[in-house]
Amino acid sequence: MSAGEAPYRGEDTGEDAGEFVLEARGISVRFGGVRALTGVDLGIRAGEVCGLIGPNGAGKTTLFDVLSGIRRPDQGRMLLDGVDVTRRSPVWRARHGMRRTFQRQQLFGQLSVADNVLVAQEWRGGGGGLAADLVASPTRRRRERERRERAARVLADCGLGALGDSYAGGLPVGRARMVELARAVADPPRVLLLDEPASGMSAPEREQLAAVVRRLAEEEGCAVLLVEHNVAFVMDLCTRVVVLDLGTVLAEGTAAEVRADALVREAYLGA
Repeated sequence: MSAGEAPYRGEDTGEDAGEFVLEARGISVRFGGVRALTGVDLGIRAGEVCGLIGPNGAGKTTLFDVLSGIRRPDQGRMLLDGVDVTRRSPVWRARHGMRRTFQRQQLFGQLSVADNVLVAQEWRGGGGGLAADLVASPTRRRRERERRERAARVLADCGLGALGDSYAGGLPVGRARMVELARAVADPPRVLLLDEPASGMSAPEREQLAAVVRRLAEEEGCAVLLVEHNVAFVMDLCTRVVVLDLGTVLAEGTAAEVRADALVREAYLGA
């Protein structure tokens, strides 16, 4: 937690925790005279995998930027467990369980795959400060062992167990995206935002990705929101789908309901 920032849980904000872990209320964003988002409402429940689809320019990445704290909305509020976090920084949100991947790969290319995953846990510290480092205290050794065990489990779940010592910068696109996913979940997330995670992946890699996401939702109760242009992947994986068009919510429902929506077919899916 950044210096000077109050604890998240127990804040007296006047909000009541609702059914959503993460909720956007009336989000509007402008770029000059262009409206990127207009009055968008969106909520994600614990254990849910929700897909966000729409044509290019619909506002999907802008909404992700607002959800993750990179961009502050011109209007509207962001709630995490019913608490208003609209003015909280991306770092604060990440440290309170909200993780994100990006369209463009964001790996530390000169580090190994294992170190890319381990670095996501470093913010918690090792306990004991410099003195513990110098004397290699038992607490420090235990925490380091736990981190490495967690990283090894995550790498194995993501099909990367044999690549731990490989340099991340030399991986093909599909494997690199799985490393990004592994890093995002190395410290267990409460909310996971995935921006085009299947881009550049082979069919087996997409199956591996889907398996990891399902496990996170079903076994760990993680709330997952993903943007993806592979509509078949979204419809197969997601329990609910939200369609954006021109910065507004065009439709929302199950995969079958969205497929059957005439407005969605006209704007995005085609006949």
